[in-house]
Amino acid sequence: MQRKVVTPNDFTGLDQVEDRLIAFERRYNETARPFRWKFTPADLEDLMAGSSDTNRKSTTSSSPPAAATSLPHYQQPRKP
Repeated sequence: MQRKVVTPNDFTGLDQVEDRLIAFERRYNETARPFRWKFTPADLEDLMAGSSDTNRKSTTSSSPPAAATSLPHYQQPRKP
């Protein structure tokens, strides 16, 4: 909101700030679309388990950490 509404800071009073915020809200609500959230509770558990496992592993291990070999779907690079 800072970049889209409040910058540049050329307001002469709080009424102008309020008007611009309300106008932004109306514009946003007209164009907003729902999105599909892909990060699940199971993904969070996997992420947390992976980070704690990495912290517990010995530094003498010759194999790379699990996170380096296969990333969960939410961390996969996006395809163009």
